[in-house]
Amino acid sequence: MVSVTRTEIEAQTKKALVAHGAEDWVAASVADAVGEAEAAGNRICGLYYLESYCQQLRSGRVKGDAVPEVWRPKPGAVMVDAKLGFAQPAFERGLPEALAAARECGVASLAVGHAHTCTSLGYFTGQIARAGMIGLGFTNASPIVAPPGGKTRVIGTNPIAFSVPDGKGGVAMQFDQSTTTVALGKITMAKAAGERIPEGWAVDAEGRPTTDPEAALGGSLVSVGGYKGWGFGLMAELLAAGLTGGVVSRDVKPLKAPEGPPHDLGQYYLLMDPDLSGVFMERLAQVAEGVALDEGARMPGQGKVLADPIEVEDKVWAQTLELAGV
Repeated sequence: MVSVTRTEIEAQTKKALVAHGAEDWVAASVADAVGEAEAAGNRICGLYYLESYCQQLRSGRVKGDAVPEVWRPKPGAVMVDAKLGFAQPAFERGLPEALAAARECGVASLAVGHAHTCTSLGYFTGQIARAGMIGLGFTNASPIVAPPGGKTRVIGTNPIAFSVPDGKGGVAMQFDQSTTTVALGKITMAKAAGERIPEGWAVDAEGRPTTDPEAALGGSLVSVGGYKGWGFGLMAELLAAGLTGGVVSRDVKPLKAPEGPPHDLGQYYLLMDPDLSGVFMERLAQVAEGVALDEGARMPGQGKVLADPIEVEDKVWAQTLELAGV
């Protein structure tokens, strides 16, 4: 392992993206997301994706010079067309208008369509919370989940993220989780490491439980809580595709493939003003107090400190520097 500052991770990530065809401001936006993911220990959404980003910039699968278009078709609805570019700069361009709409209307939506995968959804809802709003986000992905009792892949891991402001410019609570028992990246990482996976994570191509990551990748992941998680996954699917203009999971090709059609995914966010009731922060404090009654219990994300410097695997950092031309 090598110890690297977050600033250095972001600098080399940006350099790599620019070297492969991204505009400077686009690369800076994506690099910030990579840096936060690494600092949070979310390796799957950090430097793990950098090689893919660079390959897809070169092949044109993601457009590094796309300029997002932002408009407000209704008072409480903001739309962003990412123009088949990265999700991070598209969100960055749309967030100020969405925050303004939420302050005016109490609740507003931000729909980002025709975008590359957003990787960590909580990266975006966290920004909403730090701006003082409650943030709820949804997205979809390439198909890897079959209906309970079935074996045909229909939806992706389709994560949901929820972030709550603390009233001081920070985040009081946040969760970011797939609607499957485990994220797909953990299966691919287990395969790369030659490790088995726990039973209950996935089924094989015939719908049988498996602990073989290769069989899991040829089959489908299991929805968390069975039918309950399946329902949440479908909700994310309909909001992320139906309200943004993005494609349904069945039309998304493998996310990390170097070549192929653009992801064309959607991300859908709700921004809610906590001041509407006049008691939200009081209720938040009451709930947090109840959670803290048991030693070791906490609210999701509560007290989480981002690492800096960050421990990065030697081969991952070497690859990052190579991509950056260092």
